[in-house]
Amino acid sequence: MKRDRSQDFARDRRIVKTDEFSSVFRLRPVQRSAHFVLYTRTNRLPHARLGVVAAKRLAPRAVTRNAIKRVTRELFRQMSLPPLDCIVRLAKPVNAKSAPASSAALKAALRQELQKLFQSQMPPEMSS
Repeated sequence: MKRDRSQDFARDRRIVKTDEFSSVFRLRPVQRSAHFVLYTRTNRLPHARLGVVAAKRLAPRAVTRNAIKRVTRELFRQMSLPPLDCIVRLAKPVNAKSAPASSAALKAALRQELQKLFQSQMPPEMSS
């Protein structure tokens, strides 16, 4: 059975090399939300690619950083974005050390925020 490539997150859909991150970061942020900044650059590939940056100083627990990355990748996979290199960077702390590292409420809030960021990059005829 052949998998639908639009629903996976294979290595060719990731931004992994430092120079690839740098070339997208050189551009101005496209969109901001309460906790995230989205940087984009068009690419010459038939699909979009994603990079996620979640700094330890903004999300001290690995559980929280991993939840952020997981939610971001899941939403990215579900969106049919044009051929873009997208980098989602955590820009503000998401929870205090005294709060739970990862909760359903936190994930839901992050998902909603990230969805708005990704939808802002959809072509106008597809975003409705």
